[in-house]
Amino acid sequence: MKPSAIREILKVTAAPDVISFAGGLPAPELFPVEAVARSAQAVLLSADGPASLQYGVTEGHLPLRQWVAAHLAETVSLSVTPDDIVITHGSQQALDLIAKVLLDPGDLVVTENPAYLGALQVFQAYEAHAVGLASDAHGLQPTALRAFLESSPVRPKLLYLIPNYQNPTGVSLTAARRAEIVRIAAHFGVPVLEDDPYGALRFSGEAQPALGTFPGARDCLYLGTSSKILAPGLRVAWLAVTDAGLREKITSAKQAADLQTSSFTQRLVHHYVSQPGALSAHVETLRSVYARRRDLMLAALERELPAGCTWTKPDGGLFLWVTLPASIDTTALLQIAAREKIAFVPGAPFWVGEPVRNTLRLNFSNSTEERIETGMARLGAVIRAAL
Repeated sequence: MKPSAIREILKVTAAPDVISFAGGLPAPELFPVEAVARSAQAVLLSADGPASLQYGVTEGHLPLRQWVAAHLAETVSLSVTPDDIVITHGSQQALDLIAKVLLDPGDLVVTENPAYLGALQVFQAYEAHAVGLASDAHGLQPTALRAFLESSPVRPKLLYLIPNYQNPTGVSLTAARRAEIVRIAAHFGVPVLEDDPYGALRFSGEAQPALGTFPGARDCLYLGTSSKILAPGLRVAWLAVTDAGLREKITSAKQAADLQTSSFTQRLVHHYVSQPGALSAHVETLRSVYARRRDLMLAALERELPAGCTWTKPDGGLFLWVTLPASIDTTALLQIAAREKIAFVPGAPFWVGEPVRNTLRLNFSNSTEERIETGMARLGAVIRAAL
């Protein structure tokens, strides 16, 4: 496997004087540290304290799975039982487990294009072949999906999507496209994995239900996480799988990998989310701060970038996607930008197939307003000098 392009970039740009929009990071100053500390203490001092330090069942702590099922019903209208839930060590482990169970070398996986690099790396690790289909400002194009499935001699094993505020582009699938994509996938017998780490971070627009709730949906899996709405260091995510046979295989694969997700962090997360209003108030704070940072970055891009540059205007999430004039290769541009103490992620690693080299991803959640202003001015100057 090749090393992660983003991880290598972060090593280079980790100096404190570099203004980095590279990492897909939530804002650490907004982590509810005191509340998490109280939950940790409450768990350890409770009658369940010794169990929080013991081995547990592979599927996950039952009270947390019960909360997840209720949470999904409330937030994305997904009707599942606690038995349908597997708690994983972050979303990345869930992706790995699904690939391990479903994919053989040479199998096809259909994705948006560009697509989440972490998922592409997982598919590559299991020697699957990712096929990136045409996407635009409203997400994956259903016509492209239908055309590919009609013409492909091999049925893909999986359709992988981030419908809400996609990484890397920040775009979201419209309701009409969600419904059509679900119908197409069901017609051709292709399972759908909905990866939804950012759905709660909505600044504007209407919340959308899970793909598995649309008429005719079949074989839809749903992946959620506490990383973007609480803290990524806790490494607690959840996978909803209604197919009992598939769920058993995923559970067995997890048992072989790590036995279980931490008993302590599962209980900690459950205690925190069980406090009345705690999670909703925290998520509302995240929305407010991130929306303000997004707006500031969009205004700065309008002001600082030269003619010929375009960018997405996401309704939520952590990212936006910039397209520069065709003459600029953003991988080469990053080397120049690093000397000016500014960092971003070049777009090339996100593309499936032939990369579009004049693209880049910016993260707005993990920068103060002052650093956004200063950083965008530096970025604009670097781009103008490259023209």
